[in-house]
Amino acid sequence: MIGGEDTAPVGAVNRKTRWHGAKHRGRVRVASPKNMGDGAIPQILVMGAGGRIGRILRACWPEGVARWQSRGAIETPGAVQLDPLADPGALAGAARGCDVVLCLSGAIPGRGANMRDNIALARAAIAAARAAGVPRVLLASSAAVYGRAGGLLRETPDTEPVSDYGRAKLAMERLGAGLSCGGVTVTSLRLGNIVGVDAIVGGWRPGFTLDVFADGRTPRRSYIGPVTLARVLRDLAGQGGLPPLLNLATPAVIEMGALLDCAGLAWHPRVPPPEAIAEVTLDVAPLQGYCPMTREEAQAQTMVDEWRGLKAAGWI
Repeated sequence: MIGGEDTAPVGAVNRKTRWHGAKHRGRVRVASPKNMGDGAIPQILVMGAGGRIGRILRACWPEGVARWQSRGAIETPGAVQLDPLADPGALAGAARGCDVVLCLSGAIPGRGANMRDNIALARAAIAAARAAGVPRVLLASSAAVYGRAGGLLRETPDTEPVSDYGRAKLAMERLGAGLSCGGVTVTSLRLGNIVGVDAIVGGWRPGFTLDVFADGRTPRRSYIGPVTLARVLRDLAGQGGLPPLLNLATPAVIEMGALLDCAGLAWHPRVPPPEAIAEVTLDVAPLQGYCPMTREEAQAQTMVDEWRGLKAAGWI
């Protein structure tokens, strides 16, 4: 169970509190964040609220915590529909009165998008924060910036991404570091794999195949469950003094085969190609200093249960 005054069993859907959208999806309760210095809960502008992570946050966060920006219409209280690149003034207006801008907006691989949009959107988020007097910006980056690096991956600006996506995210991080001044501090969050948003559980289809290495193990990655992710992001939004770079995952390294087994999703083994990466392990000791996670939150079954709860409610 996730501790706090605003809790439910992991993955459970609170049926008493409902959105008034067309599907009447249930909302998932998560623990209250650490308070800011004055005891107030931070007000967060979430950019990219119509995306996959944005949907998770809208499912898990209580009403009133966030303003939700999206290019398209979303049926969520407090939603603002605008194009952050075409209308920077409206974006700054949406940020006014907030304590944090959380930028989830960005291009992702495989959809014909321009990866350079990740940089432009980060610039727009920081400019809006500065214009609105918002002191902190959180940018959603990715473990893709580490490329094929091995070992325990610690936050460093000197990485070698191998994909256009990873290179764009690294350029976004460097932009954020360069603009982290003048009353606005910027932290780039290097997200690990998110169960249900990943290519394994989230991308599963009948006949799914998975690499099995010579040691009999499937690929191992730093993972986080979607409900735990929502809690951690809300906790981080309530804290000042964050570093410029921060890995975001649970302390455990999870086998992809174990996740599929926990989810009851059948898969078939295959011989990995030469470029396959056996393990990607993020060092999350710095994150644990700001936002400790429980042993339960780092278990594959808990992550799968969180995904099931959101999936059953129609959010993921």
